[in-house]
Amino acid sequence: MNTMTATMTTSATTTTPVSVGSSSFFTNYPLMSALIAFALAQSTKLFTSWYKERRWDLKQLVGSGGMPSSHSSTVTALAVAVGLQEGFGGALFACALVLACVVMYDATGVRLHAGRQAEVLNQILYELPSEHPLSDSRPLRELLGHTPPQVVAGGLLGLTTATAIHFITGSGHQA
Repeated sequence: MNTMTATMTTSATTTTPVSVGSSSFFTNYPLMSALIAFALAQSTKLFTSWYKERRWDLKQLVGSGGMPSSHSSTVTALAVAVGLQEGFGGALFACALVLACVVMYDATGVRLHAGRQAEVLNQILYELPSEHPLSDSRPLRELLGHTPPQVVAGGLLGLTTATAIHFITGSGHQA
């Protein structure tokens, strides 16, 4: 792989060599932190589901909803990793933080209430007489959003994941 080297002037008297094109998908610390946090959250859902229902439900590995929120863990890990790598005072961290806040707000707001509405609509559907044209309709998905504790748990998992990867690999050197 060819690697270009450019020179970046940081002050009137100092120049710093900057490597262009040397990073890869697997060395992208914020991306890897987010993906690992997502995988950990989805895997954890399998065990929390078993603990609650005493049965293994492999759908939890790909489903939305449940404990902890994988959306929250993903965006929190991304924001923390960006902050650790680029600094917490920059525009890139601000964008990642706003994204994380919007995703977590949506998980406990719109998506949670849409799931609760689906429960009510499914109950109505189950009570329809068999001759009703909608009685054969497929039920709506009910587990769409998250409770606040599920979102907080996902956020803590994301924070822990990004921080652990930072310390283990020495990644995320501040620019």
